[in-house]
Amino acid sequence: MSIRVTNQADVIPLCPLPAAVPALPREPLWRDLVGEVLRRERQAQGRTLKDVAEAARISMPYLSEVERGLKEASSEVLAAAAQALGLCLADVLALAGERLVSLTAVRSRSRSLGSGAAGSGSLGSGAAGGRRPVSPSGPMGGVLLAA
Repeated sequence: MSIRVTNQADVIPLCPLPAAVPALPREPLWRDLVGEVLRRERQAQGRTLKDVAEAARISMPYLSEVERGLKEASSEVLAAAAQALGLCLADVLALAGERLVSLTAVRSRSRSLGSGAAGSGSLGSGAAGGRRPVSPSGPMGGVLLAA
């Protein structure tokens, strides 16, 4: 018999595997949202990573990582990137906030649909969990967060 055959063993999990539950979309991370805004704005202007990175005086690989949500940029870096795109930091943060609100609404709807099917009663079309609805307002679609 060879060593390869004798060293085979069954793997027994220490904890039982969780039952298959439909996965909700992943909780959005701020760095993902900000990076998405920077990339969308850069592409809408038809500009390259190199162009924006040079204008912002940050390295092109770092800007790429920020856009892909791999790096959590400081406020100075975000302000420089925003300025290079002709925006202010508040614009970038407001756009990221709007995206966060829309993604959170999708997660809430998914969660309420999933729990509504398993529960005995229906909550109707109101806000899930007794929370007030969150809605954007203002001239730039500013973000209004309700507790």
